[in-house]
Amino acid sequence: MDQPNLALQMTALGARAKAASALLAQTSGDQRAAAVTAMAAAVRAAVAAILAANEQDMARAVALSASMRDRLQLTPARLEGVAAGLDAIAALPDPLGAVLEDWHQPNGLHFQKIRVPLGVIGIIYESRPNVTADAGALCVKSGNAVILRGGSDSFASSGAILKALRAGLVAAGLPEDAVQAVPTPDRAAVGLLLTMTDTLDVVIPRGGKSLIARVAAESRVPVLKHLDGNCHTYIHSAADLEKARRVVLNAKLRRTGVCGATESLLFDASSLHSHAALILQDLLDAGCAVRADAALASLDARIEPATDSDWGTEYLDAIVSAKVVSGVAEAIEHINRYGSHHTEAILTENADAANAFFAGVDSAIVLHNASTQFADGGEFGFGAEIGISTGKLHARGPVGAQHLTSIKYIVRGNGTIRAG
Repeated sequence: MDQPNLALQMTALGARAKAASALLAQTSGDQRAAAVTAMAAAVRAAVAAILAANEQDMARAVALSASMRDRLQLTPARLEGVAAGLDAIAALPDPLGAVLEDWHQPNGLHFQKIRVPLGVIGIIYESRPNVTADAGALCVKSGNAVILRGGSDSFASSGAILKALRAGLVAAGLPEDAVQAVPTPDRAAVGLLLTMTDTLDVVIPRGGKSLIARVAAESRVPVLKHLDGNCHTYIHSAADLEKARRVVLNAKLRRTGVCGATESLLFDASSLHSHAALILQDLLDAGCAVRADAALASLDARIEPATDSDWGTEYLDAIVSAKVVSGVAEAIEHINRYGSHHTEAILTENADAANAFFAGVDSAIVLHNASTQFADGGEFGFGAEIGISTGKLHARGPVGAQHLTSIKYIVRGNGTIRAG
């Protein structure tokens, strides 16, 4: 598509989104909940069309890895999960109008701080077509219009889901332009989206390092970052062995292509033979490649030697790095140095060790005796998520409907004037 024509399309897209956001901001919580419920019903009604579109995407995705194809693949069960997720979002409390603070001043003024929509949100994501539904529903629930730009791999699938979402909005009497998508997979559209300061209030990128780096470098619109998920599980010397074996297998292999999958394991030196040998054997027997330091590589001939680059790698595949540490302090230092500040877990029966890990690890989510695959907005009770924010401003961790809001101060007086 030629650049002038694309620029005109993007400008028109933004204008429609801004008009829709103004209307959404004036709707009631019941209206928006009913709209999300209608969107869920529309997804269920369009299952055949969505699956047919997904077959087109899968046919073009032969060069993708198995884990990336799994991220792209839709099935009737997964689509029902998508629709159920929308129902869960609809049932959440209305995030708008919530009074966060309430106080009076001596001059008689009454102050309230309340939640309001951000306005128009641009979301750029890769591969996973279910993000189209989650993002659209979360934005509508929180009173925001959204412009979606999915990956080229999922262009047909996301388009079919988008059509269903817009049908649900129309059925509920809300503007269909509240949920729109960039009409082309042309990467030039991303560059244009990042400069739409007149219509966009925030951009949320959800994808690999190259996407995040581009958005951070080029965007003139505020960015809420979702960085990569180089997640760690630390098996402390006081870990319960059977718990640890179960958790590690789930954390690494339940779904290897999700951002909450464990990518690196840390073992205390004192538990090399009591814990590490069996846990790594479990992974190897399950078909997971292990890249480890010399001490761990000596435990099994199938273990490959790790290089320095492995410690910072998000594999998104059945591969894990593993390293020996001297204790909690070294585990924390390693994670803060090589991790992406996403999700980390400690497996231990020692409460002091767990508390030290909680205090020292600088990540959005830190777990004790649980799988890192719980890094998901649905598991937090948010219905779904836009992504996991690894930054520290505005929102951190799973970004749900309540995080897609700003604040407004409501001040009530009675002819009150300021003296002096």
